[in-house]
Amino acid sequence: MSASALDLALYAGAVAILFATPGPVWVALTARALSGGFHAAWPLALGVVVGDALWPALAVFGVAWVVSVFDGFMATLRLVASGIFLVMGLGLIRRRHRVVAADNRLTRPGAWAGFTAGLAVILGNPKAILFYMGALPGFFDLGHVTAGDVGAIMAISMAVPLAGNLVMAAFLGRIRTLLKSPAALARLNLVAGLLLVAVGVAIPFT
Repeated sequence: MSASALDLALYAGAVAILFATPGPVWVALTARALSGGFHAAWPLALGVVVGDALWPALAVFGVAWVVSVFDGFMATLRLVASGIFLVMGLGLIRRRHRVVAADNRLTRPGAWAGFTAGLAVILGNPKAILFYMGALPGFFDLGHVTAGDVGAIMAISMAVPLAGNLVMAAFLGRIRTLLKSPAALARLNLVAGLLLVAVGVAIPFT
C-alpha cells in the first residue's frame, strides 16, 4: 500500500466529520425511522452505502487516469481539496442556524423503498459529490494507488457512514431532539465547521 496510516486516519476523520454535518441523508434516515422505526431505516442506510462505494471508486480511478496524463496534477489537487474543506467549513459555520427540512416522499414503507431512497439521496447529495470527487484526492497520491489502497479507501468510505447511520437510527429519540432544537443544531454545525476548516488547513502538510 502507498497510503500511510496517517493518510487513512485523516481521511477516516474527514468522512466522520462529513457524516456529522446534517444534510439530506440525516433527514431521510430520520424521517423513515420516525415513520416506521429502525426496521424502516436500515434499508436506507444500505442504499447510502452503495453511493458511498461508487463515489470514491469514481474519484480514485478517474483522477488516477488524469494524473497519468498531466504531471504535477496531484500537487494542485491537494490545494483544491484544502480549499474545498475551508469553503465547506466556513459555509457551515456561517449557516449554522439553518434548519434542515424533511421530504415526505422518502418515507414510503417497504425495504426496497428504503433502499432506493437511500441510493437516490446519496447519489444526489451535493455534499457527498463535492467531498468524494473534489476533496478525496487531496488525501492520497492517486497516481500511485494500489489495489490495497483502493480497498482501504472504499472500506472507510462505506464503514464510517454506515456505522453512523445505524447508530443514528438506533438512537432516534436523541437525534430527533437534536434536529428539532435550533440551538443544538447550531452548536453541532459550528463544531463540524471548525473541524472541516482544521482538515483543510492540515491537508497541504500531510
